[in-house]
Amino acid sequence: MAKNKRKNQILTGIQLHAAGAKGVAIGKDETGKTVLVSGAIPGDVVNVRVKKSKSKYIEGEAIEIIQQSADRVTPKCQHFGVCGGCKWQNMSYDKQLYYKQLEVENNIRRIGGINDFKTLPILGAKEIYHYRNKMEFSFSNARWLSQEEIDSDEDLGDRNALGFHIPGMWSKILDLKECHLQESPSDEIRLAVKKYAVEHGLEFFDVRNQEGFLRTFMLRQNSKGEWMLLFQLFREEKENRERLFDFVLNQFPQVKTLVYAINSKANDSVYDLDIQTYFGDGFLTEEMDGLEFKIGPKSFFQTNYRQALELYRKTLEFADLKGDEVVYDLYTGTGTIAQYLARKAKQVIGIESVPEAIAAAKAHAAVNGLTNCLFYCGDMKEVFTEAFLAQHPKADVLVTDPPRDGMHAKVVEQILKLAPEKIVYVSCNSATQARDIDLLKEAYHLVKILPVDMFPQTHHVENIALLIKK
Repeated sequence: MAKNKRKNQILTGIQLHAAGAKGVAIGKDETGKTVLVSGAIPGDVVNVRVKKSKSKYIEGEAIEIIQQSADRVTPKCQHFGVCGGCKWQNMSYDKQLYYKQLEVENNIRRIGGINDFKTLPILGAKEIYHYRNKMEFSFSNARWLSQEEIDSDEDLGDRNALGFHIPGMWSKILDLKECHLQESPSDEIRLAVKKYAVEHGLEFFDVRNQEGFLRTFMLRQNSKGEWMLLFQLFREEKENRERLFDFVLNQFPQVKTLVYAINSKANDSVYDLDIQTYFGDGFLTEEMDGLEFKIGPKSFFQTNYRQALELYRKTLEFADLKGDEVVYDLYTGTGTIAQYLARKAKQVIGIESVPEAIAAAKAHAAVNGLTNCLFYCGDMKEVFTEAFLAQHPKADVLVTDPPRDGMHAKVVEQILKLAPEKIVYVSCNSATQARDIDLLKEAYHLVKILPVDMFPQTHHVENIALLIKK
């Protein structure tokens, strides 16, 4: 009985005063206990259904907004609140930037234990919608149903869906009518593909029973308005496949290449699949400040092209290269940052764990005529060792751009042994970045940080930090 009582507990009149991790809003209950609330923004006064109650905080969801925040705006998308992609679409962009910058600063102070540093104003995006150059959608024969549909006695009609996974409900797909994150004709292509598939009886994927034909669909574009489509099919149906592909190519001349893969395994990961090219070159090319990059279906490339340009430019600015430096680029990916640096450095040495990424980095360097880049493949903590350092020139500058988990402690240890004069730390997670900076602070002084907003309408934020050896 006590468990049910806690489950149905409602907190009333909670004033939300701040933003927390993962986009939640923060308030206090009448006892002063912290309440983390989803489905609301700072400034709202809400009633909250308790989901979890811990010793130091409560987690809950807003079930009623008693008083709206002055920072609220009308969400642009009809799917807001169901789709988990744009949790801050109901908050003014100025306030989104304010809370993102505040989160980065607080993480550096609270987790990194550093207070004496300069914060540059967050670099906001000029385009706050239609900024993504890559979107991935899933087919399903069991679309997500609203509570109203579930309670209704009416025929639910077509149960097929092409869209996003519902947060916390991996087997349910939201049938997407619109998405404001990618430019036209993204919506038009997706809707046309679904309409064709339904009209021609093509089977949508059944994730529970692992059967069907159409599985996933990726749209990728470059800054020149050229598009790549990648279909994942659960099984081969040659005639149906070719008719669908020909339909898309005839309808949308912007599609410059169409690729596909047969995927009968348990997950949708593309990286271990054999990609087949049906039309075009199988890749797009992208130009960034005079550098050319080949973008394939498996390539990692920043999904916000315009902000990525700014991020790379600022990283180069923070490095402040004079032309005679040796630079190490850890977690180099496809070597994008490395090649920005190489034009201003004596030599750049990049390390990355993904073989395809390193192959692309080498190819990009050759295309761009950069002969001063060396790239190595392997797990960072196993490649970036004392033996490696002994075989290569000492780094004057080190740039690191790790995944969300940050750097392994052994990697931090090797950086301290390498002792470059300068470290430029690019991060998509300021909490793990702050943790790593804490490990470096005995030997390095944090000079300045620059938050960069790569993903408007979400709580995600990147950060560039400059550290100088003491």
